Amino acid sequence: MAGQLPALAVVVPLLVALLIPLVSRFNRRAAWWMVVGALGFAVYGAVAMLLDLCGSPIGTTIEYAMGRWAAPTGIEYVVDRLNGIVLTMIAAVGLITALWMRKSIRSEISEKARPGYYATFLLCATGYMGMAITGDVFNLYVFLEIASITSYVLIGMGRTRQALYAGYSYLIVGSIGATFILLGIGHLYMEIGTLEMADIAQRFAANPELYDSSVVRTSFAFFTVGLAIKMALFPLHGWQPSAYSRAPSAASLFIAATATKVSAYVFYRISFSVFGADFLISALPHIRDGILILAVAAIFVGPLLAIRQRCLKRLLAYSSVGQIGYIMLGVVLLNEDGLTGGVIHFWNHAAAKGALFCVAGVLVYRTGVSRVDALAGMGRTAPWTSAVMTVAGLSMIGVPMTAGFLSKWYLGAGALDAGRISIVPVLMASSLFTAMYVWRLVQLVWFAPKDTEPLVKEEAPWSMRIPALVLAAACLYFGLTSTSVDIARDAALSLGLGAP
Repeated sequence: MAGQLPALAVVVPLLVALLIPLVSRFNRRAAWWMVVGALGFAVYGAVAMLLDLCGSPIGTTIEYAMGRWAAPTGIEYVVDRLNGIVLTMIAAVGLITALWMRKSIRSEISEKARPGYYATFLLCATGYMGMAITGDVFNLYVFLEIASITSYVLIGMGRTRQALYAGYSYLIVGSIGATFILLGIGHLYMEIGTLEMADIAQRFAANPELYDSSVVRTSFAFFTVGLAIKMALFPLHGWQPSAYSRAPSAASLFIAATATKVSAYVFYRISFSVFGADFLISALPHIRDGILILAVAAIFVGPLLAIRQRCLKRLLAYSSVGQIGYIMLGVVLLNEDGLTGGVIHFWNHAAAKGALFCVAGVLVYRTGVSRVDALAGMGRTAPWTSAVMTVAGLSMIGVPMTAGFLSKWYLGAGALDAGRISIVPVLMASSLFTAMYVWRLVQLVWFAPKDTEPLVKEEAPWSMRIPALVLAAACLYFGLTSTSVDIARDAALSLGLGAP
């Protein structure tokens, strides 16, 4: 069975998602259990493969040929340290969201629509996991469409017209991004003649003159624009605040914690495993500098926009704009420390932002609103949920002993290694702005005047509290141990960085 895990980690959730509507005709309660079981198996498979890779030499991969058709003729699933991290992140956040959302969707989704919601949620998770594990660029696009279409539906399933509008807006913008990615794939195939990632990389290595091809450069430009839209990189982030704030709480939690990170991972994969670091260094230095400028702008502007928000979900959405800038900064620094910091930030942002959206969901569940001022006094009535918010907020700032501190530390070290000293003050300023809006939340929760009557009258149910506590604990665990650094550094080295 171990040899089948790369396929089963995707196939099992896919088949279960297709069975949910049928089984729900006879037993509506079975749908939630099916989602938990499928994602629990995906977590087992992802963790097992990642542990196997961590005990192997750097550069080791787990490969699985679908239908026993060897690549490049057939589609191959490939797991290395980098996508092992991403696959584990998606499966774990999906399982935590599934455990958390049972009570939430009862107040936000009609009983008749719940089986469809569960099936759509599981299909969305399957799409993201497929994007992480595939070794074929067109198969990546297929999974991208599965994830995108289902995420549009999840966002639009809220009971308000604003949710439907947000889902429709995301559909339009997301389709534009997907079109750019498809054009990038088409141009790459036209010049290289294959769709298998490792095969493309080998042909580039054997024929470096391909880097001078205008078709190849156009292909990379299309990939960059399309993925920048999908990951909401500033200034292409316009779809994100409405999508996150209007979606049902469980959809906001899962999409915010995974979607943009998966798109960022695809950019990592395309940049290093397909085109290669030498392509950015020698062939497209101006595009590299352009991405660096956008990443720095996102790091600076995202927290500034978050400070102004009165809706908690919108505040967290604008915060994500800045956090994606950190991840993209790891790519363009093109050195070991920078890429290590970027990879650490994958799971820091997934855990911290997931925990914060758990808090936002509890706020909606208890009060029916997601206004920031509705948090006032919550520390007295819901101390566990308030502690989750505090820990996750500290990790977003980058306080020592949290995962956020490690990611920013290594990004700063990478900036110094690359001779880009000016980036370090930007990182410090961004942390200061992040501290401003996090302190605003902390002040409302813990230090509201004693005569303030809290809108949140009681603590979250344990079924919502425990998943949130697990995410907050992950922020501390990865900040207090060397596990995250060791795995992220090995992932950086496995990508074969060239000298900057």
